[in-house]
Amino acid sequence: MRKQEVRTGGEAGQGRGPSSPAGQVKALVDLLAGKSSQGSQAPQTTDRTPHSPFGLCPTDSRIQKCQEALLNRAKGSPELSGPSPRLTNLLLVEGLTDLQLKEHDFTQVETTRGGWHPAKTIALDRLFLPLSRVSIPPRISITIGVAGVGKTTLVRNFVHLWARGQVGKDFSLVLPLTFRDLNTHEKLSADRLIHSVFPHVGESGLVAAALPNILLILDGLDECKTPLDFSNTVACTDPKKEIQVDHLITNIIRGNLFPEVSVWVTSRPGVAGQIPGGLVDRMTEIRGFTEEEIKVCLEEMFPEDHALSDWVLRRVQADRALYLMCTVPAFCRLAGSALGHLNRSKLGPQDAEPWTPRTLCELYSWYFRMALGGDGQEKGKASPRIEQVAHSSRKMVGTLGRLAFHGLVRRKYVFYEQDLKAFGVDLALLQSALCGCFLRREETLASSTAYCFTHLSLQEFVAAAYYYSASKRAIFDLFTEGGVSWPRLGFLTHFRSAAQRAMQAEDGRLDVFLRFLSGLLSPKVNALLAGSLLAQGEHQGYRAQVAELLQGCLRPNVAVCARAVNILHCLHELQHTELARSVQEAMESGGLAALTGPQHRAALAYLLQVSDACTREANLSLRLSKGVLQSLLPQLLYCRSLRLDNNQFQDPVMELLGSVLSGKDCRIQRISLAENQISNKGAKALARSLLVNRSLTALDLRSNSIGPQGAKALADALKINRTLAFLSLQSNSIRDNGARSVAEALAANRTLSVLQ
Repeated sequence: MRKQEVRTGGEAGQGRGPSSPAGQVKALVDLLAGKSSQGSQAPQTTDRTPHSPFGLCPTDSRIQKCQEALLNRAKGSPELSGPSPRLTNLLLVEGLTDLQLKEHDFTQVETTRGGWHPAKTIALDRLFLPLSRVSIPPRISITIGVAGVGKTTLVRNFVHLWARGQVGKDFSLVLPLTFRDLNTHEKLSADRLIHSVFPHVGESGLVAAALPNILLILDGLDECKTPLDFSNTVACTDPKKEIQVDHLITNIIRGNLFPEVSVWVTSRPGVAGQIPGGLVDRMTEIRGFTEEEIKVCLEEMFPEDHALSDWVLRRVQADRALYLMCTVPAFCRLAGSALGHLNRSKLGPQDAEPWTPRTLCELYSWYFRMALGGDGQEKGKASPRIEQVAHSSRKMVGTLGRLAFHGLVRRKYVFYEQDLKAFGVDLALLQSALCGCFLRREETLASSTAYCFTHLSLQEFVAAAYYYSASKRAIFDLFTEGGVSWPRLGFLTHFRSAAQRAMQAEDGRLDVFLRFLSGLLSPKVNALLAGSLLAQGEHQGYRAQVAELLQGCLRPNVAVCARAVNILHCLHELQHTELARSVQEAMESGGLAALTGPQHRAALAYLLQVSDACTREANLSLRLSKGVLQSLLPQLLYCRSLRLDNNQFQDPVMELLGSVLSGKDCRIQRISLAENQISNKGAKALARSLLVNRSLTALDLRSNSIGPQGAKALADALKINRTLAFLSLQSNSIRDNGARSVAEALAANRTLSVLQ
């Protein structure tokens, strides 16, 4: 991210603008293009007064029309009942982490255990203000958040509050655009961009007075149909020249167009990396739900049945992996809907406590059954209605599923009528209640209709169901729709192709798709969806072969990558848990030293994420080898408490751990390295990490071989470190010189409260 420049000059001079409508429009375009200070072409500054309901001078009726238009667009939106504290205080972040840049949104939540890195917050009403008296407001701001966390809701709330004069009072005009709107254009000029938000600008002449502060909002960069390419985009400074939309956005962000305009972009984290950090002035992140907010969300879903909301909460808490994902608001509501339906579908008094979904695929299968809405199905009874719905659901998967699958492969998450027609989707089918549970329809500013799945994971589920069913009859590779083979390739060949592509996808975009594809082979899921989405017993004979195929994907790499951990998630979805269970038993009995294969390492990394015991403290004591530890380094970053006692670790291992503790992604708060073989060199490596680490609060180094030099290195680090509160150097050889160095460091350190 680029550093904010110091404010050095006063405001630009202001003149009186032209009075004709054409001249007023030209004045706005010139202003946005950065020409507002050139003589008399600059319109006069708008006078804001507290007496206006919109925060503007009541005589400026044209500006009020724009604000009224924004309020009218927001009418009836349930998400505008009032922003939650989660959306009124955003996290200030210093940039994107490697995890955010490279991994699927689910992986980001699971790896960080549903938590967020400690960060400063900034209130919504100060989002675009300077952070200090000597800085200037940000020109380019980015707000990131995983799919379903509430980015669009945040934008709509901000625009609504601005139109009512409650936030962003320094902005004379806000121009909200979504990439769903921009995707409808092949080419667009900066001039037309303004008119697309407020079509009446050209008729009435929007600007009779200067608009010195304008905010352009670009919501949903991850939905842009063409990735932004800042290295190969030709510069354009002419606001009337029509260019490709992605080139237009790139030039606006670079400041070639509208250099005086503030720009706010929202995006999923991975795609936000398309914008070079040197162009970004401020980055914020929307956090997910806390435990209390999960509870409140479920209570609001079932306001008249507290017993049901309590039951759903207990079921969610019973499975840590599902509970972590419920920190994402959209997922929490989806899980609540599915579990609420499950509870209402009990077969009778003897089933007072129905079985709880233990996997993603089981949960989404219940959601699909809820979408079907057939009570007869839940009671195990056939009915003509159920047969009709089953036929309709198969037809939906055959058409809508193909659209979802190819959209996923091509990174396409918003669809238009031409896309639906290209994939043979029956537009009449989209009016059904079944599709309404999966697809959301929105009208764009260009009067066309955009469709997207209500959550990314639903697109992945429907895509997996399509692939599962289509694989039994396809005579070509479903990913490329080429390479015809006869006889048919068979399900196992298609599954192997999907697994290979998922392992090769550097951004992890096929990870959850592969989980769902594996989960559809689970007997429970097949029983749930038999007759509606799947054929009874379809592909069930392949379960053992698929489990073997998945485990064969775990190669002896140096480090356990996120793709390898995802294979364990796939085995869990398949209900093939033998591998994870054997490693968990070894952890509990202290027998990890005997498990050194790549499959065991991947299973150990998986357990570090999902095990309740590892959440409290990851205990990897008792002769864990250097090789195993080295392969786990990417996963250890996110352990809150890490115990590595009695492993005979020497100084080279401390170099590795020092690199972990120095990483900006590091979330380790407590680490114990007692009873190893750490000497001065290893202590110095740990000391270097303490100079930059901002998460560690407790470090236990007792019973090692640290001497006076190692103690001095740690003492020097304590003079700078501001987070460590506990340090144990008991049973080392630091001697008087080392103790004196540590004592001197305490004079400068104000956070260390326990020293042993």
